[in-house]
Amino acid sequence: MSPNKQAQHTHQELFPEHISTLAVTDPELIETFDNFAFDEVLRQSHLDKRTRLMIQLAALIASQALREYRIMLGAALTVGVTPVEIKEIVYQGVPYVGMGKVFDFLHATNEVFTERGIALPLPGESTTTPETRAAKGLEVQKHIVGAEAVDVLLCLRARRRAAHPALLIGQLLR
Repeated sequence: MSPNKQAQHTHQELFPEHISTLAVTDPELIETFDNFAFDEVLRQSHLDKRTRLMIQLAALIASQALREYRIMLGAALTVGVTPVEIKEIVYQGVPYVGMGKVFDFLHATNEVFTERGIALPLPGESTTTPETRAAKGLEVQKHIVGAEAVDVLLCLRARRRAAHPALLIGQLLR
């Protein structure tokens, strides 16, 4: 057996000319997975391809699935996710999973870009400076989470520091 026609079409669209080695060694799993991922899920989704693939790239970074990330990175580029958007996804992974976990993904991204003839470095896209980063970050947090929630957290942090001055030593050593 093989994946259904819609799953095959979607797979070919995302991964032109790619032959899955798992389709040879594990055909039953691949049939089930491809029908699910490349047909059934998509019929229920309201996301466009680009957005879905950007979310998948971020999820693969968070779950440390480097090999699958490289494959999905190619698919993302195929459907029009820009190199700048991809780099932003990788960079945004740093505060969530840490530089140590993003490091390999950054290198893999650069390797795939180089293989595809995408010149590096990409043009700078930063919208902050060291002087404005904290204020801009706070502004974004308040926009996303709500000003009241952020203000409560800031107040709690100030109270904790006032109650436990020893915690400030860590701040002084930075």
